[in-house]
Amino acid sequence: MGEKVNQMLGKLKTVIYGRFAMILLGFLAQLVLLMVGYFFLRNYSYLFYGLFLAISAIVVVYIYNAPGNPDLKLSWMLPIAIFPIFGAIFYMTIIMQPGTTVLYERLKALSEYTKKYVHPRGDTRDKLRNESPHMGQLAYYLEKYDNSPVYDNTQMKYYALGDSQFVDMVEELKKAEKYIFMEFFIVSGGRMLGTVLDILKEKARQGVEVRFMYDGTNVLWNLPNFFPDMLEAEGISCKMFAPIRPIFSTHYNNRDHRKILVIDGKVAFTGGINLADEYINEKERFGHWKDVGAMIRGDAVERFTYMFLEMWDVDETETENYEKYVLPAEDTPSSDGYAIPYSVCPLGPERVGQMVYLEILNTAHTYVHIMTPYLIPDYQLLTAMTYAVKRGVEVVILMPHIPDKKYAFLLAKTYYDQLLEAGVRICEYEPGFVHAKVFVSDDVKAVVGTVNLDYRSLFHHFECGVVLYRNSQIAVIEQDFQDTIKKCIEVKVEDYKKLKLWERMLGRIMRLVAPLM
Repeated sequence: MGEKVNQMLGKLKTVIYGRFAMILLGFLAQLVLLMVGYFFLRNYSYLFYGLFLAISAIVVVYIYNAPGNPDLKLSWMLPIAIFPIFGAIFYMTIIMQPGTTVLYERLKALSEYTKKYVHPRGDTRDKLRNESPHMGQLAYYLEKYDNSPVYDNTQMKYYALGDSQFVDMVEELKKAEKYIFMEFFIVSGGRMLGTVLDILKEKARQGVEVRFMYDGTNVLWNLPNFFPDMLEAEGISCKMFAPIRPIFSTHYNNRDHRKILVIDGKVAFTGGINLADEYINEKERFGHWKDVGAMIRGDAVERFTYMFLEMWDVDETETENYEKYVLPAEDTPSSDGYAIPYSVCPLGPERVGQMVYLEILNTAHTYVHIMTPYLIPDYQLLTAMTYAVKRGVEVVILMPHIPDKKYAFLLAKTYYDQLLEAGVRICEYEPGFVHAKVFVSDDVKAVVGTVNLDYRSLFHHFECGVVLYRNSQIAVIEQDFQDTIKKCIEVKVEDYKKLKLWERMLGRIMRLVAPLM
């Protein structure tokens, strides 16, 4: 099946790009209609013009007083200032979309529903609080606002490259006896996808329940629209999250950027690695691809199981019975520190991904080492990083040297001078592209997941990750950081000043709208 799928995907590239063109034309047509209506009404009557100016003023007052990120507020005020009427109408079109409200209410209901299946973890949280008040408080926050308990009967294996994670993914998939849940942001034809699909097909034949979910943006360049039907024909349940159609909706802005694989409730994988050959360096894109991941065993797998089920059921009308997915207590391994798997929902008031990173920066004593493909922090994270250095904490950020998105790289460089002058070290991975999302601190804390240091991940995408405390793999993560930094070029303040004037200007201009990108 895998080889057939790859052959078909190669032939269908023109069809996929044609579909992308049609969707883009649909969006542009709606935008043109909105702009034409704006200009027509503006010139048609001073009454209309005055009315819409009043609406613009009300919208500005609303944005200023609304809760939320101040950077995002300022970015919204820019189009309103330049196009006083059109900008306000566009903003109202965005915030009044009912789809996102319905989706958020459904996710809240599902999160509440899963609470009855989660084993109580009060004793574990109290034990953690006794060892570390700060970590105990973080555990309390994540459990209360993200339904993400802290687990102790858990073990983890860290992967410094997608190449090595893929080997274990294949082996674990072959062992599946009850169910396989897969959720990825990018799915693209090649050896990786072909190998996985062959195993999934065989497991479905054996009676294993297989569910496969991927983000709907894949129909724009990677997969045909009927890909779910192909998998369904092989006994594999498949669906897209938020399929994209040529109808404007803010729902399309909130993508499923998570990477989750759960097998029998006993093992889970997460991290930055998608189902595409560049992630295992089978295909070269932007030099050598540096990505990381984690395999979790034990009680903490429970949270990844429910993360997946909640997202899978978000568009279902009936709530399924999760009882059969509860992990038996006797299957849990011995403890290796603490683990808190968490999810990030962009639709509610809580910015869980940002709070986790801020907690690590604000409580660090010695160092915080960071790997991220994008560096577009908001004011809070920027302040936390510079303040950590001012407190005597070593902060090092490891970035790509060969970027996948040149505009994002130019935008990231606009933050270099401020960070470098404050004492933050920035190093670029000379062999290629870094896609890893890692925080490690003081030899006792670490985060591995899908959350980038940019507005997309922190405010707009569905994400996930796992917080580790006093886990043996934290030393492995730090060693990987030290090994990787040896292959990096350290950026100096004068390096930023060597950028061409137009590059610096373009980056500064993009920074105005970065929160909306």
